[in-house]
Amino acid sequence: MNPTWLRRVKEVNGELWLLLSLFLIAMLLNYMVSMHRVVLGFYVLPTIFSAYFYGRRHATLTALASCCIVVLVTHFNPDTFGTHEGVTLADSKWFDIGVWAGTLILIAYAMGTLYDNMQAKVRELRETYNGLLMILRQFISKDQYTQNHSYRVSIYAVKIAVEMGFESERVEDVRAASLLHDIGKLDISRDLLYKASRLNNVETEEMRKHVAKGADILQPVGGALNRIIPIILAHHDKFDGSGYNPTHGEEIPLESRIITVADVYDAMTSDRPYRKANTPFEAKEIIFKGAGTEFDPSVVRAFSTAFATGQMEVPELVV
Repeated sequence: MNPTWLRRVKEVNGELWLLLSLFLIAMLLNYMVSMHRVVLGFYVLPTIFSAYFYGRRHATLTALASCCIVVLVTHFNPDTFGTHEGVTLADSKWFDIGVWAGTLILIAYAMGTLYDNMQAKVRELRETYNGLLMILRQFISKDQYTQNHSYRVSIYAVKIAVEMGFESERVEDVRAASLLHDIGKLDISRDLLYKASRLNNVETEEMRKHVAKGADILQPVGGALNRIIPIILAHHDKFDGSGYNPTHGEEIPLESRIITVADVYDAMTSDRPYRKANTPFEAKEIIFKGAGTEFDPSVVRAFSTAFATGQMEVPELVV
């Protein structure tokens, strides 16, 4: 099919398609020989779609348009929704149409209201999410490495997630968890964070607490961010069970397994006070060797594809 033609179709206002569907249904009525009243049910479909995609106002208008069309069709074609002689008012076609029209408008209003409420909740969640990111930025702005590390890990992780075929909502969870995976360091000593030499066993144990502390910071927020707490809690777990927690393999959330690879790759390719950075190719080989032990082989394969296509090159500074 011609891509240009497809683009033109997509540019047509969705509301016009809804109106067209109403007329198509009206035309079908002229060809129906029996069960005319059953056809009224089809008019619910444009209203439902209008409520889902456009909200209460559009759904109510679509329902009113449906009612007008049915009334006009019935007026100009009296045989439509016809009844037998001698029936009561409750059995008449106009009574049926009236009940159907009232029900349709109520459905439109209710579904449209649900849509509007959902959109309000989404906006609220986005504001909460952006507020948390501001907290993170305020913290990491004091440490250039941590600031850029979280940024780069989020880019790497998203590239890997896309290669693995994640849907947009799941990709967003990976991005959010990557940006916030070190937020627990807010509650870690500055001296420990900025230490220029390798950590001893006691300091390492203290540093490991940043994972649980990060979950504690995010827990009160609730909402959609609850989804990323298990991801953050497991981002230092290893595929063979030798990480921070004894979980292994499929027990570890796939999002966490992705962030583990992205986190290690960035750590190895970044200069630290106690060691020089590996080259990207050296880091890639180390990750390849860790497939099946430290890292999920399927994630490593996706990482390899992203690396081969140049997607693992990220600017040094946050923009």
